[in-house]
This record gives sequence, structure tokens and C-alpha cells, in this order.
Amino acid sequence: MRAVVTGGAGFIGSNLVDSLVADGADVLVLDDLSHGSAANLAGSPVAELVELDVRDGAAVHRAVTGFAPELVFHLAAQIDVRKSMADPATDTAINVLGSVNVFSAALAAGARRVVNTSTGGAIYGETDVVPTPETTPTDPLSAYGLGKRTVERYGSWFRRSHGLDVVTLRYGNVYGPRQDPRGDAGVIAIFCDRVLAGKRPTVFGDGRQTRDYVYVGDIVAANRAAAAATDLPHEVYNVGTGTEVDVLTLAEAVAAAAGVADFAPEFRPARPGEVQRSCLDVTRARAELALPPPTGLTDGLRTTLDWVRTLSGEPSA
Repeated sequence: MRAVVTGGAGFIGSNLVDSLVADGADVLVLDDLSHGSAANLAGSPVAELVELDVRDGAAVHRAVTGFAPELVFHLAAQIDVRKSMADPATDTAINVLGSVNVFSAALAAGARRVVNTSTGGAIYGETDVVPTPETTPTDPLSAYGLGKRTVERYGSWFRRSHGLDVVTLRYGNVYGPRQDPRGDAGVIAIFCDRVLAGKRPTVFGDGRQTRDYVYVGDIVAANRAAAAATDLPHEVYNVGTGTEVDVLTLAEAVAAAAGVADFAPEFRPARPGEVQRSCLDVTRARAELALPPPTGLTDGLRTTLDWVRTLSGEPSA
């Protein structure tokens, strides 16, 4: 199998690359290394890395058509909700125009399928239907969510107009090894870093906002399943746990996993563009992609804590 992974040097992408390489796939990674790192690919030395920006359509076209992949996994993105609100033009250029470049290159290369990354956390907006199924109307509050919904529509357009098989996965809030606790996103990695440093967590708003926290290994499994499945009846699938966890409960869980008694938060004003409740109904994905039960939060937190410890040179627990 030959596969292109955009954003493949990043947190989620590099975990996916490891899985593909372990199964003997030939993998081309496209990444501008603005947030990803070549060091994340150290465990997959046979993967080829091409440093480019998905906004450069000509460069994406040359790289993808030259490699002639069977599959394209599209994970390259601007992922910070706050940045999208402050600078929607850049968010759109990377996430929307960049995605169109990737879809166009995949079509020109004759790829069998594109597995596109979207967001379940930001795309539905505020809704009374929680856990939220894919049939719920989308009403994103942030420019990031709006851009991701636009990309999904472009995927449908490429399917209808050109026959390109685009399948979209809407992720919950992903966490796990290689998530940078000092990067753009990832409350669990940030909380793990704070608790190990003996510092208090920062909570924006009242801490009652909820999210569906899904372990990165489950996201990798969903990508692999979406790539392998035949005759999928739907174009969009939620990928999460179906479990709603508020931020205060999350902080308590991180403290318990780290064996820390006092991890009281410091509160800051709520941030614009963020929804109050987010939890995904994953019935469709479990049935049609045959996904196994998700990793439990306690197990995922322990693994993530071990990863964050390695960043500071501490031994794993």
C-alpha cells in the first residue's frame, strides 16, 4: 500500500504514520513543520518526509502525483480555535484552500480514497442533542468549525463532480503521546504538564463545559478502518467515546492519575468561539467501521502522563 499523510509529522499524523509503516506501507509525509516535528517520525525511518505548505497547490500536486498513492490521509490543518477567531483569513487559507489543493492532487494522482479529518468538537455548535449524531444540523460558533464544515462540503462536491471517494472523520478532543503541552491545543497534555510541574491548571469559564476526550490510538484505528472499508454507506463519521466529561472532572482525573492530591484550578474568562457542551454519538462509526470499544480515560491519561514525563527527562511511572 502507498499512502500520503498530510500533517504526518504532527501529533495525530505521526501516530498514524507509525501504524502504516508497521504494516509495511510506503508512506509519504507532507508537513510544513510549523507545529509538527521530524523527530516524531524517528520511529518510522522508512517514511519519506517532504516539507511543504498545503497552501502551495503546485507543490502539493507535484508531491502527490509523483508518489501515486492508493490512499491519502488529510490531517494538515490550523487547529487553534482562538487563532481562527482572531485571523479567519489565515485559518481559511490553510484549512479550506489547503484541503482543496490536497483533494485536487489526490484526484489527479488517481487515489482510491481520501480520509479527511474534521472536527466533531467545533462543527455542531451549541445543540440540545448530546451525544450528538452526524444527522444533527451543523452550526459552528468558530471560524475553525466553519472552515472544517466548508471542507466537508468540498469533499462531497469532489465526490459528486469528479468521483473522488472522500470519507470524513469528525474527531472529538484528541489526546495522547506526542501532543505538545506547550502547543496550540490539547487541554489534557497541558493539564499533565502542569500537574507534573506542581502547578495549578488554568480553566477558562466555569469549568462545567464538556468535551468528548478520545485517545489518539483510537483515532489511528478509525483512520485505518475508514481507509480499508468498502462500500461505506455514509460520507461522514463521528469518532469519539460517546462520554461527556467536564473540565473540572478532567482536572480531578489528571490529578488522580498522577497521584496528586491538590490540583485546584485557577479560573479565567471564557474564550470566544468555544461551545459549552460537546459529546459525540459514535453509533454509526462503531457499526459501519467496526471500531472496537474506545480506550478508557484513566488508561489514556496514564500513557499521556508518561509521554509528558519524557519531555522533561523524568522517568516514566
